[in-house]
Amino acid sequence: MVSVMMDCLPPALLEACVIVGASTDKLLEAINNNEAPDHILLDPEVLHVLAPPFVDRPQTESEVARSPRSRRRSFLRKKRQLPPSSSATPNQGGGVEDSGESEDVSVPNNIDLMAIPQLCFPGGLQVTNEQRDEQFHFLVFTDVFGNKTNGVVMQCYRPILEGTSVNHTGAGSSKFSKLFSAYSVCVISKYPYFTALKDCLSCLSIQLRTCCLSDMEEKVKEFAAKLTLVPIPPPGQLHVMFTLRPLTIVLPSQEDKDHPPIDLDLHLPFLCFRPQHLLQVISCLLQEQRVVLLSANWARLTLVAECLMHFIQPLSWQQPYVPVLSRGMLDFLMAPTAFLMGCHLSHFEEIASETDGLIIVNIDKGSVSTSCSKTFDLPDIPPAAADCFAQRCQSLQIHFDLDQCHHASSSDINEQRTQRRAWQHNLNLDIQRVTLELIVNIFRDISCHLNYEHRVFNSEEFLKQRKPTEKPFYKTVLETHIFHSFLKDRLNRKMDNFARMELNTRSEMQKPTHRPTMEIQACRRSSITERKMTKRLGISLPNLGEDQTISFQRHSLPTRIVTSEPAVKSPPKLVKMFELPDFPESLSFHSVQGYYSKLIQQLGKAVFSVQNENSTLLARFYYLRGFINTLCSRRLDALSDFQNLYKTDTLIFPTQLVTWLVDSLHQDERQQADRRPELQRLILRVKTENEKPLVQQDDHVKKFVFPTQKLPQQEFVRCVQECGIVKDVATIRRLFEALADGDPKQVGHYLFRDFYKVWRETEAEAQDVNLPADVIHHLDNSECVYKLSTCVKTSHGVGKIAMTQKRLFLLTDGRPGYLEITKFRDIKDVKIASTPLPLVRIPSLRIQNFGRAEVFEANLKAETELWSLMVKEMWGGRKMADQHKDPQYMTQALKNVLLMDAVTRCLQAQRSITAVSKLAYFDRIRHEVSMMEHKTTSETLKHKINPSLDLAEPQTVHVLLYTPGQLNYGDSEGEMNPKLWVALSGGKVVVFDAASWSMLQGSIQVGSSQLNCMLGMVQEQVWIGSQDSVIYIIDIQSMSCNKQLTEHRHEVTGLTVNTGDQQNSQQAYSCSSDGAILQWDSASLEVKRQFYFKCDRLSSIQIHDGALWCCCGDSIVELKEDGTPQRKMALPDNLQSMFSSFSSFIVIPELGQLWMGCAKSGELCVWQTNNHYHPHKRISLPGSAGVSCMIRVKNQIWVGCYRQSSVGGHCDGGLKGQVLVLDPESHTVTKELQAHSDTIQALCSAEDRYVLSGSAYRDGKIAIWKVE
Repeated sequence: MVSVMMDCLPPALLEACVIVGASTDKLLEAINNNEAPDHILLDPEVLHVLAPPFVDRPQTESEVARSPRSRRRSFLRKKRQLPPSSSATPNQGGGVEDSGESEDVSVPNNIDLMAIPQLCFPGGLQVTNEQRDEQFHFLVFTDVFGNKTNGVVMQCYRPILEGTSVNHTGAGSSKFSKLFSAYSVCVISKYPYFTALKDCLSCLSIQLRTCCLSDMEEKVKEFAAKLTLVPIPPPGQLHVMFTLRPLTIVLPSQEDKDHPPIDLDLHLPFLCFRPQHLLQVISCLLQEQRVVLLSANWARLTLVAECLMHFIQPLSWQQPYVPVLSRGMLDFLMAPTAFLMGCHLSHFEEIASETDGLIIVNIDKGSVSTSCSKTFDLPDIPPAAADCFAQRCQSLQIHFDLDQCHHASSSDINEQRTQRRAWQHNLNLDIQRVTLELIVNIFRDISCHLNYEHRVFNSEEFLKQRKPTEKPFYKTVLETHIFHSFLKDRLNRKMDNFARMELNTRSEMQKPTHRPTMEIQACRRSSITERKMTKRLGISLPNLGEDQTISFQRHSLPTRIVTSEPAVKSPPKLVKMFELPDFPESLSFHSVQGYYSKLIQQLGKAVFSVQNENSTLLARFYYLRGFINTLCSRRLDALSDFQNLYKTDTLIFPTQLVTWLVDSLHQDERQQADRRPELQRLILRVKTENEKPLVQQDDHVKKFVFPTQKLPQQEFVRCVQECGIVKDVATIRRLFEALADGDPKQVGHYLFRDFYKVWRETEAEAQDVNLPADVIHHLDNSECVYKLSTCVKTSHGVGKIAMTQKRLFLLTDGRPGYLEITKFRDIKDVKIASTPLPLVRIPSLRIQNFGRAEVFEANLKAETELWSLMVKEMWGGRKMADQHKDPQYMTQALKNVLLMDAVTRCLQAQRSITAVSKLAYFDRIRHEVSMMEHKTTSETLKHKINPSLDLAEPQTVHVLLYTPGQLNYGDSEGEMNPKLWVALSGGKVVVFDAASWSMLQGSIQVGSSQLNCMLGMVQEQVWIGSQDSVIYIIDIQSMSCNKQLTEHRHEVTGLTVNTGDQQNSQQAYSCSSDGAILQWDSASLEVKRQFYFKCDRLSSIQIHDGALWCCCGDSIVELKEDGTPQRKMALPDNLQSMFSSFSSFIVIPELGQLWMGCAKSGELCVWQTNNHYHPHKRISLPGSAGVSCMIRVKNQIWVGCYRQSSVGGHCDGGLKGQVLVLDPESHTVTKELQAHSDTIQALCSAEDRYVLSGSAYRDGKIAIWKVE
């Protein structure tokens, strides 16, 4: 069991300590056989292995019987009998003490003792004739699975057979009395704490200088045992500090669980290399070359290599990685695969002459070359990204003395170290931003070529978008393992630092676009290559206009690097230091337990100090205390601490350790846990999670390949989505019908290839469209030319007809000029006429405009029918967009037009028009459905947005929540825009910027179950109740969900907060379907009260004047503060016979009214709160078959209803949604609003200026209504 626990626990600072040197026997033999003993090189060997546990807890007989055999390997220490001549003098060559027996030492599985001696002395173990100072270097061990273990080596020198102290200078008569032998102490850790472990070894070296050699092993063992008492800080902003006299040492934490801590000086490569040479090295790593680092200083090799690993993040090096090669390991450089290795500069000639194809990086000279030539001829990083990086490097302040020259000198070494540490921390952050920006600029356009649903990366199209000079670099990079791993994270929509910076640094010029806009063309003409980023910072709701910019994603411009602004900086996160208690003087079991008790007390005080202030920091203290409680076998206390992580930060929840703790509980502990509700819930959750079948995450990445056989409809949909042409399934099915003309079940694979080729050629042609400056002046910045005819004769002269998303215009021949034909919303009629000519009648396109009497006519010849269909489709899309205030209709019409054009070009002329007509969706809708919109609806509807824009099919909008700008009262940095939170199916939450109604980012995954309710809190939080019984908490600023409230046992159905009482503004209430109601302190996330209300299903709650109102299906009940029922309004008898139930209710305290709607009734029931036996009035809802939701806005009641649509209508006899607005005083319907083609599922108010309604999946849209 101890071994299993060690596997589950996070490693302590030290995993093992190894002493390496030469035994006395070998030293004596080598010296006696050499006339010049001061030039001897010996093969080192492992002399001592010190590995935890150093202190064993006394075990009972039952524990001994249950404990399985240790999984660690055994290292057999051979103890040699010393010669009698030296028996009076303690052994001093680093050899072991006198004994004839052998001893087993437990060694961790991942430590390779065979390689350690060579790596501790990569240049060989040397005998010298002078005492030398301690030297340090650093190691990284990588196993076959890519797991890394780190080592810090301290080399020391001791006199050979020279008395008991290094400082002793007694005279000796032998020839080796003044010789010194090297030995090393290697500290091995799972974490790359290079600086901290070097500091620890520096403290040890002070003790070793003055100790007797016979005491050396005990000193090192005591040193190692102390380091095993140091816990590793969890990811976040809590650093651990401890004292190992005379130094105070700090362990920085990881930024997140996916990245190691940074405990080295990231500016070292900038001191060694010029920016252009550093870019060459990074280019080699991205292209997975065979890279060798050279230096005369062993320490520089690993430190520079580790810096390079940080510079290419989030890409992770996948190839062999050996920063330090000993003399005997140079054969590794013959490996045919890519690698990153390092060796001594003295081997340069040997490496360069005997091995081809190596990239040789000379750290000492700051040069980069190849082994076969002195020049560097690999493809470079794209110039725009490289230039930006070089510019950023100039702003880095990499010299500490220059930064500190104006400060007073400190006489305290630890104060000096603190100053240096703070300076280095800030510099490391700056360097990380600069290098991350480089990676973002290199791979910024990757997301435009990904299909997330089918996990496809269209590398061919990505390469086509690159400049010719950049293609060699990208061709190589795209085939590497490092890029493949990077693609997996992008396809998993990982929101890491790369994704955040890429999103935050997009300007309007950089957002994905399908064609060059007029703004881009104007920039081309004026040779503007650098654009400042623009960002909307308003915090109030917009006055919605009718014309919205269409966002229509396809492909982007090759070069979109921002170089004029400094790298985007987020405000530095405050770092908290937690100081460990002093180490115990002895390492007995009771002393160590006393140390842990002090540590638990300190953590308890730390928890209390930040209880209601900083939940992120609180989570780290809980984590550390749970970890220490586990070490002390306080399993229930440990589980209680880990349970608190649900409320503070689930990202650091140690699932494996908690599972082990639950499984290891003794019977008496299990009985105690059953009496503690929070532990009972945790144990139940652990068991439930363990019983779930393991679902392997889909990590595969596919390249798009053309099909090799005919495609049925399902395969056709998949192929079209994979290649990135269209995502919407309904559109792809219409495209299938168009291409499968004559063969209704399949599309030929050759035809698909031709269609794809035509589609991409059309895109390429669009990139080459360059309009004269005089023409660009007449168009909006966001307009793009989507279709350009051949030169034709028109009623206004000869020219080319151009189509944008807003208009048609004539590009006149000769000297190019601009003549507007019509805007799509101004079209009155489009038809095909015949122009009579001698012996032939030529078809022509006629367009009649509302604003002009004359008709525009163009002789488009063979293209007349195609242009007629395209113009009619754009006309129909414009009318639908204007009618529904939804710009996505225009986007869809534009997509249909482009598909029409591509289908026509790849099909034979005689069948192309028939096929293309199947894509004319909006033109058909325009004829089938009445375009007359109710005047009230048209005046009230302001806009529509689509939360399923990035999804293949529409999703149901289950819940809507609006949060105003600056939701908190002053703690946040800067201003914050209002947001609209949208809960979709499957636990997806989509967020819109309510100042512009643009989607902020991809969906946030909140569990996997349906979400029932949402609530905005003043702590910059959004609470979300789910069917899986959990309340998820999203941080508004970070847009991350890392807190959970798990007190409910059944699905959470309602959330409310008392906004009327300022003293209780922090008190929130939640309810679940089983009737449980919990009162929360929203600051501490603690349950203040809980009670149960017996009913069939509790579906929602509201609080008014201190009383809770509960919707229980067949009744609405008012509860007192103690949870006892006070009043009850039951479902009327006629509705009970219909098996109906209350779906929603509204309390109007000032009118003494309670309004209730039923799921299967087209009427509202209004009660007087002082007469709860019978409804005061019933209000009939015209055309309604049932009520789904209600809200109160100002002095109006807004009701979401559904009704049966007529057969043959847009929904083919299904349900349609409508919104009714009622006057609560007159009880009359004042407005009937119809804008959804499916039932309305949610309503919410935005500052009483707008009401937003969300509908079910057949519509899936959100309508924004103006409140009068």
